[in-house]
Amino acid sequence: MNPRITFAVAGRVLTQVRRDHRTLAMLLVVPCVLISLLWWMFEDLPGDLFDRFGPGLLAMFPFIVMFLVTSVTTLRERSSGTLERLLTMPMGKLDFLVGYALAFGLLAAVQSALAVAVSVGLLGLEVQGSVWLLGVVAVADAVLGTALGLLVSAFATTEFQAVQFMPAFVLPQILLCGLFVPREAMPGVLEAISDVLPMSYAVDAMQELVGAADTGAIWRSVAVVACFALASLGLGAATLRRRTP
Repeated sequence: MNPRITFAVAGRVLTQVRRDHRTLAMLLVVPCVLISLLWWMFEDLPGDLFDRFGPGLLAMFPFIVMFLVTSVTTLRERSSGTLERLLTMPMGKLDFLVGYALAFGLLAAVQSALAVAVSVGLLGLEVQGSVWLLGVVAVADAVLGTALGLLVSAFATTEFQAVQFMPAFVLPQILLCGLFVPREAMPGVLEAISDVLPMSYAVDAMQELVGAADTGAIWRSVAVVACFALASLGLGAATLRRRTP
């Protein structure tokens, strides 16, 4: 890796996203709209349902959006031949992937800050832990979505196929993360599968912020999510093809 080249890739991606207003709106606005819709759904129902489900979905929405945008954008670079032309220069695959991860990670930080501000400041989401720690967890989840999006883009040949990976990579994690049914109450096999899915730890961290707010447990969960993201980037570098046939 060459830091100068990596940062140049990140700058190029940020410039492209800034010019693409629809993608920018999807990255920054959609999670805020979705969390607001969730609050509206629960507004007239008894109980603190928004406080119960809000933090977990605050982890999911940035993850899902970043997964979709990153996988499709990276595949577009490869299918158009842009990646092949870039790799003819003194740039390694890790320069490309880490540059993308840095660019989308910065966008993820802005996205998560907006979503947390809307959830806590406007919608009244109550958390026991620090609000800034809620933002850290949300950013980690969004970066994880970016890393997995970069990984799956290596196995898709069309943008439609990239979107099709969502049921395989995202939906099982949503169902088994413990948001709807506590993981310890699941059948043994499903609990074991849940224990090796990164979204489970993201939701654990968010739910910890609503409950007892054990800072040590939160940071351990964030560390697991970060390890999954780094492993996804490494595997993505090993499997990334220069061009889609």
